[in-house]
Amino acid sequence: MDQGRGVVAGSRTDYGHDGVGASGSWADELLDQLRPAARDIGRVAAWLAATIDAEVSLQDVTGTLLAGDRLPAADDLVMDVATGRIASAAVHAQGRHVRLAGLGHPVTKGVLAVARSRPFDRRATDIVARTVWVLEVLLRERETISAERRLDRATSDLRLAILQLLMVGDIIAARRVAAGFWPGLFDTDSACVYVLEVHAARRDDLAEECQAATEGHALIVRCPAVDEHLIVVAPVNRGQEKAGTALRSLVGERPDTFIGGSVRQNLVQTVTAYGQAVSALAVARFRPDRAAVYAERTHPERLMNPVALRGWADRLLKPLDDLPHHTRAELLATTRLGFSFTAVKAAIILGVSRNTVRARMERVEGMLDADFADLTTRAAVQLALNNEAAVPDEPRPPMVPPTGLTELLRTDPLLVWADSLVGRLTSDTRDLRRTVRTWIAAGGNAERTAQMLGIHAQTVRDHVRSAEPVLERQLLAGGSDLYEVVLAHLALGDLDEPAVGRAKRDHPDVTVHE
Repeated sequence: MDQGRGVVAGSRTDYGHDGVGASGSWADELLDQLRPAARDIGRVAAWLAATIDAEVSLQDVTGTLLAGDRLPAADDLVMDVATGRIASAAVHAQGRHVRLAGLGHPVTKGVLAVARSRPFDRRATDIVARTVWVLEVLLRERETISAERRLDRATSDLRLAILQLLMVGDIIAARRVAAGFWPGLFDTDSACVYVLEVHAARRDDLAEECQAATEGHALIVRCPAVDEHLIVVAPVNRGQEKAGTALRSLVGERPDTFIGGSVRQNLVQTVTAYGQAVSALAVARFRPDRAAVYAERTHPERLMNPVALRGWADRLLKPLDDLPHHTRAELLATTRLGFSFTAVKAAIILGVSRNTVRARMERVEGMLDADFADLTTRAAVQLALNNEAAVPDEPRPPMVPPTGLTELLRTDPLLVWADSLVGRLTSDTRDLRRTVRTWIAAGGNAERTAQMLGIHAQTVRDHVRSAEPVLERQLLAGGSDLYEVVLAHLALGDLDEPAVGRAKRDHPDVTVHE
């Protein structure tokens, strides 16, 4: 089109905004394109092509085709229109009449090209001019929607980042990140965590309703690991926690929606609170009101001598003391989460790869000279990790005689608790207690348990599943419920004490103090 072309360039007033020919049905049809259900630039381009018997092309400033078919045109002329040097141009070349118009001045968002075999009469010119205005409106709307979506994604990513910081116990960083968008949200030291479950297609709507119900006083995160879950961290101020009431009321109004909540926890215990909320959610699925709060029950660590427990936990984790503070906290937080969930889910929650999760846990495993495939070892290390997380800033206890795990567990209160818990399984004629004990000793592996007991692996799974409602604890899902049952068996002497608590002297991270 560079050869023998005739060009007329100018402003959009060249198109005849005098209303001539605009009183016909085409004007109504064009305005109809702005109805909410009909707004589509491709549809407008197709309408323009059919109405004036032309070929139509719409592209953005980068040359990307937005609607219609790409038309051959002089690149330099298109660039002049695209950059706003001229608002419009008319070209006659190779037997075709072409009109170019820039959309979105003063900052051009696109270029409309219209080509006809016949010259543009007053009616066609006016239709093109009015169509340019409609396309500008639609492109502006699309850009606004795109910007809103980018903002929503950025806000969602920020919420997830704050949750990930809370999960690894970095409370200072979490507060710093949250302060810019939600000032004062985490000024308190404690919070409750809720997990809501809804159909994945309705999760975004539920998130908006939760935001309104909590009046912005809670962190609402779309769970990155489970598409049906929303995670809500609701800070507790002055002993009051209004978000929980609002969320339960919201769930009550929506069918096929469930909520599980934790008890009040220190922010540094967000991982524990999250695990409690997930456990409560499993109960909520069977409740008429579809809501449940984690049942605060007697935990074994509360029946132990706190000074002896702290001393034992400190000695067990001592090989990690020479690590930089941030590295140590990161390793321990990842290990706690990895003990409660699969490596894949822990990785998604933390925003790292599953290989990173495994590498961090293997590093801790090596430094402690432990075997994390052994459930008794996991239970012991989890006990130490939970104790440290619960009292991170308290002074170290005075020197006390070293206490082993068996001594911690073999106290009268703990023996009564353990016997009461495990004893629930003895009434079942299938000998669930033997199956559960053997299954724990086999590292939770149903096939190995089946070989040891001479029964089918599916029978093992059925027995363990049957033990869950009796014990009121989840076993197959792993996590804190399972480790409590393991500690109960250890207290009663039904399992051998794990070989944990010794530094691996040849590990590169360990400094041996003689």
